[in-house]
Amino acid sequence: MKKRHVDIVVISDVHLGTFGCHAKELLAYLKSIKPGRVILNGDIIDVWQFNKRYWPKSHMQVIKLLCSWISKGVEINYIAGNHDEMLRKFVGFRMGSFSISNKIVLPVEDRKAWIFHGDVFDVTMQYSKIIAKLGAVGYDFLILLNSAINFFASRFGRGPISMSKRIKNGVKSAVKYINQFEQTAAEIAIENEYDYVICGHIHQPEIRVIETEAGEVTYLNSGDWVENLTSLEYYDGQWHLFHYRDSEIDKDQMEEESSEAEVLGNKVLFQNMMKEFQHNMKQSVHFT
Repeated sequence: MKKRHVDIVVISDVHLGTFGCHAKELLAYLKSIKPGRVILNGDIIDVWQFNKRYWPKSHMQVIKLLCSWISKGVEINYIAGNHDEMLRKFVGFRMGSFSISNKIVLPVEDRKAWIFHGDVFDVTMQYSKIIAKLGAVGYDFLILLNSAINFFASRFGRGPISMSKRIKNGVKSAVKYINQFEQTAAEIAIENEYDYVICGHIHQPEIRVIETEAGEVTYLNSGDWVENLTSLEYYDGQWHLFHYRDSEIDKDQMEEESSEAEVLGNKVLFQNMMKEFQHNMKQSVHFT
């Protein structure tokens, strides 16, 4: 299969290590592109809900593919989010073409893109992480329930539905929060004379121009790989929203689940990788 060349790819809110993560679909997508630069905009690995008993082969394969890109020199910027906030201890770390940061300002041709995860605007995150973590567990349960409902719906010839999306769209406070999030990000970006502001966090894929009295900015959100299965791509001089479900990616690229023994081996391998990675980061911070 011929790979699509993409100048920049922005992916966020993958939540590897949770039941709701669509790692197989993400893997198929990543295999279909040839990126010049990759921005991992937070919540890639869900450290909050990471469970040693659940680490499927497809989740490990996503990590392996990203590591293979690093070994080939593909620039990968990991911007820490709230679910993988432990990485914020290592902001500034760089190893080859891989780096960790809280935010970046990226030149995009003759324009500037301000990229960060977005949890800084979340009042719940600022004042009660316990509530936020309980909410994350509830959200993961809702995704599991949604998957079961869609399984039976498909048996009766009905299309998939997103319960969480319907709840968000139906609850005025959720809609208001999303609008405030986007407006706040846009206003700060305009104040700092950025052309683009790119976020994740709220699982709401979007590209739109936001205007204020002070000017205008293009607001972009990469969505997620739990509900929407979306990413942001920059090519041919403009930004595009990629929707996996609307794509023509060969579904055969999605590999079958591994055996229990393979899953256990992948968990051990991942844990060892994380220990080694953390050790290298500590050594780097110590000597710089």
